[in-house]
Amino acid sequence: MVNSNSSLDFMLPVKRTTTAAALGVDSESSSLKKHHGLASAASGTAVTYTINMAGGSSNGSNSATNDKSPTSDGKPLEIDEDLHSRQLAVYGRETMRRLFASNILISGLQGLGAEIAKNLILAGVKSVTLHDEGSVELWDLSSSFIFSEEDLGKNRALASVPKLQELNNSVVISTLITELTKDDLSDFQAVVFTNLSLEKAIEFDDYCHKHQPPIAFIKSEVRGLFGNVFCDFGPEFTVFDVDGEDPHTGIIASISNDNPALVACVDDERLEFQDGDLVVFSEVRGMAELNDGKPRKIKSARPYSFTIEEDTTNYSAYQRGGIVTQVKEPKVLNFKPLRQALKDPGDYLLSDFSKFDRPPLLHLAFQALDKFIAEFGRFPFAGSEQDAEKLIALVTDINSGQSDGRLEEIDHKLLKNFAFGAKAVLNPMAAMFGGIVGQEVVKACSGKFHPLFQFFYFDSVESLPSEPLDPDDLKALNCRYDAQISVFGSKLQKKLEDAKVFIVGSGALGCEFLKNVALMGVCCGDEGKLTITDDDVIEKSNLSRQFLFRDWNIGQAKSTVAASAAALINPRLHVEALQNRASPETENVFDDTFWENLSVVINALDNVNARLYIDQRCLYFQKPLLESGTLGAKCNTQMVIPHLTENYGASRDPPEKQAPMCTVHSFPHNIDHCLTWARSEFEGLLEKTPTEVNAYLSNPNEYTSTMKNAGDAQARDTLERVLECLDKDRCDTFQDCITWARFKFEDYFANRVKQLTYTFPEDAATSSGAPFWSAPKRFPRALQFSNYDLSHLQFVLAGAILRAEVFGIPIPDFVKSPEKLGDAVDKVIVPDFLPRKDVKIVTDEKATSLSTASVDDAVIIDELVLKLETCRKKLAPGYKMNPIQFEKDDDTNYHMDLIAGIANMRARNYGIPEVDKLTAKFIAGRIIPAIATSTAMATGLVCLELYKVLDGHHKLEDYRNTFANLALPLFSMAEPVPPKVIKHQDMSWTVWDRWIVKDNPTLRELLQWLKNKGLNAYSISFGSCLLFNSMFPRHKERMDRKMVDLVKDVAKAEVPSYRRHFDVVVACEDDEDNDVDIPQLSIYFK
Repeated sequence: MVNSNSSLDFMLPVKRTTTAAALGVDSESSSLKKHHGLASAASGTAVTYTINMAGGSSNGSNSATNDKSPTSDGKPLEIDEDLHSRQLAVYGRETMRRLFASNILISGLQGLGAEIAKNLILAGVKSVTLHDEGSVELWDLSSSFIFSEEDLGKNRALASVPKLQELNNSVVISTLITELTKDDLSDFQAVVFTNLSLEKAIEFDDYCHKHQPPIAFIKSEVRGLFGNVFCDFGPEFTVFDVDGEDPHTGIIASISNDNPALVACVDDERLEFQDGDLVVFSEVRGMAELNDGKPRKIKSARPYSFTIEEDTTNYSAYQRGGIVTQVKEPKVLNFKPLRQALKDPGDYLLSDFSKFDRPPLLHLAFQALDKFIAEFGRFPFAGSEQDAEKLIALVTDINSGQSDGRLEEIDHKLLKNFAFGAKAVLNPMAAMFGGIVGQEVVKACSGKFHPLFQFFYFDSVESLPSEPLDPDDLKALNCRYDAQISVFGSKLQKKLEDAKVFIVGSGALGCEFLKNVALMGVCCGDEGKLTITDDDVIEKSNLSRQFLFRDWNIGQAKSTVAASAAALINPRLHVEALQNRASPETENVFDDTFWENLSVVINALDNVNARLYIDQRCLYFQKPLLESGTLGAKCNTQMVIPHLTENYGASRDPPEKQAPMCTVHSFPHNIDHCLTWARSEFEGLLEKTPTEVNAYLSNPNEYTSTMKNAGDAQARDTLERVLECLDKDRCDTFQDCITWARFKFEDYFANRVKQLTYTFPEDAATSSGAPFWSAPKRFPRALQFSNYDLSHLQFVLAGAILRAEVFGIPIPDFVKSPEKLGDAVDKVIVPDFLPRKDVKIVTDEKATSLSTASVDDAVIIDELVLKLETCRKKLAPGYKMNPIQFEKDDDTNYHMDLIAGIANMRARNYGIPEVDKLTAKFIAGRIIPAIATSTAMATGLVCLELYKVLDGHHKLEDYRNTFANLALPLFSMAEPVPPKVIKHQDMSWTVWDRWIVKDNPTLRELLQWLKNKGLNAYSISFGSCLLFNSMFPRHKERMDRKMVDLVKDVAKAEVPSYRRHFDVVVACEDDEDNDVDIPQLSIYFK
């Protein structure tokens, strides 16, 4: 019986409401209300806007964990795991709770301030207060997605609220529209300034630095193609997790009795330890003295071994087992206040080693710009040589006054570019720095990840047009692109507007790209067109990063919603949204004409195979491809430029190492193995087998005939599962489903373990005499089912409900009662189990199948077919099952409850630490960790490259590939790698070249065309079909036939009407019989 005091309520997920629904307001028309009792904005005091909320936080959902932290008002903070699952995978619950309790001030609501606010509101901080005393200008529309022409003349802070509030109704958004004082800063955990004089910045930073507790102070500026960040988190700031990576671990193989002791680990995976790391030992058999939990320092770290600074000479001898785990230590940082750091900046954070001398100059340039504005009350004019010289004089003066670190040379050309664009806030720069600064705020509020310490300077002058700019070309045109024109000129602006761009994917990256190109004016001219495609629909988990979507868009097509939202940012955007997956199957949609007309392709994809396909298309049609991707706080960008760089597919990451099948099935030693097996079992029981049953029932004769023709172990296994599902394991009532789930528990966690330990006892030895159960194998223990263990009951409940769903059986109300559910489980009579001697358990790590072939397979298949036929006749007409497809993002469907239950019970068998359902979802659901900050940064970097691509005249050394990790932080920018060049006689080519043969040639004409290039073709194929081979005499009869006819008649290929050419693969050799790799060959027949 179940303990009557226990509760299963937490096992029964309740469908979560959207935030607005939880608040009792219409989600599509939620209006912003002013708090009563506050003065109006016109009076110059603070105005607070928020959704009417009852009782504070409106996350409004039941968290899957009971581990809650109180908020400042004593009420528990709950995390909406459906909404924030990808962000939780990066930050974890504790960091998220700290964010939810954080109050942030953002001062300066031009493009940079808007980007920072967007990222923090999506992250879910408690409140954001927006400060700006200025009004929206036409100039602002170049960089800020939150303003439209209707907002011109309105206060920036007030005009920002409606669109920012839509991003996350749980965040309280307030405004301040008068001059800030130091006292205004005291209520915040972090304050961010994007448009503040140095004098005021020093005053405010001094206050924040000395405040108790210190207030994190961040100052950032974007001036044209130049930007900087300064961070001061106080005199002593503790970083709890410097990199966000899981602690490294190793499985011990041996430990010596020595001084120092040598620890060797199994060669399952390379160790990631470094000299100086601290580690703890656990589960060591024999040398138990090391299991005391005391951290020990590593020396002489090697791929599979290390030493520890300890004398183990007199310790007990090591026997077997043991885990070694890295201890991650907190780090204390001593920040200098801005007043001191300006004079003594320390080491700058570098982004591009080809510009290692740039940060000291920019450190002076930004100070000089501050003096220029203070002296003249304005920014330098774009293209004004006179203003540039004044700025250069200020830089020279500041440099001369330095006692230490005085620069020997000052780059006047760089400073002119700095002066010309100083007033402009460019969208790509705002997006990039919005990601960086947003992440620094998260660090300041949580202690998660290493802060930027303390100055970061960046420029992208390579993005300027390759030809010198005429000052007249920089003049304002009284349009929304004036800020961008002041940097790049109106000629490049025209190229941007008339571009034809293809964005592939409309998720997190795609939304950011759409926003960026709309603000830049890309595809906004009469000749321009943007095509975006994505075959996915919007889910709740998208809303924490994919900022163009709202909760009322859930279930709608991503590309359509995103395109509509982008058109609201810039009504001049010419965009077509498609719902086609870009693949070989849709080449009738994305045909030759479509590709040939493109200016550039921007990938916003989330998988390698799709990227490789687009890469091949861009290679084929010689189109630039701007590639990017994110993984948690990491991001990378790669520029693929025709004839200048290698293509995306030229270099590949090594494939992830897969655990051997026997390890997953019988010898797991980590939770990943348990979860891999759990998901496999889920899909086999609830999706694959029911699908096979339906395939059999829909056409029994054809199905059984196919199985008989196969006649192998796999066909036998499939038929056995189908028969089992329709006969022994068929469920007609919910009690049958409970019985099935209870039997599964016994089979998985008791009987199989008993059989395994019977076949391989704890003292078993291998053929060489070594212990069979040596690392990394873990000896398992069978579980004893108990109604008093809620995890056992949870497994049965989830299994029974999903089994009932498969068989179309209604779920009775009694499952909500622990007592009644326990009574139903008690009714199940579980047969005794006796291990068998003849059972074969696969131990070969190279085995790819657990099915064992038998000479009797065909006979057994015939018997199974007869039994199936008998069973089928007993079924009702039209009987079918309901296969369940795994869906990780719906906490009400019991999918993750069952998978986590299977994995954790198996982990309990093997003494592996168990995980909560959320962690299980990350691993089993293969969730890619994602946050808005790294996405914003990646797209900003790509759009800085987009200027170069659309200008069209840049050299290889002007382009940049980037790898960045905002957690460290690390920025690594470098020139792309050029393509490999192949030479033959006086010719040379790369992967970018495609040879084109026109005028519908015959085979003879094609061979002669190649002969004229000094190449002897000995083999020509189309797809997998050989059209010509010099070794086959009969192929010479084809010499005078048109190549297109050979493709149709020999290869039996259907050439679509929209195709004007086809491609063949030709193997050639030179006159000395050396093979020559030639470019792809396209034959045009129309």
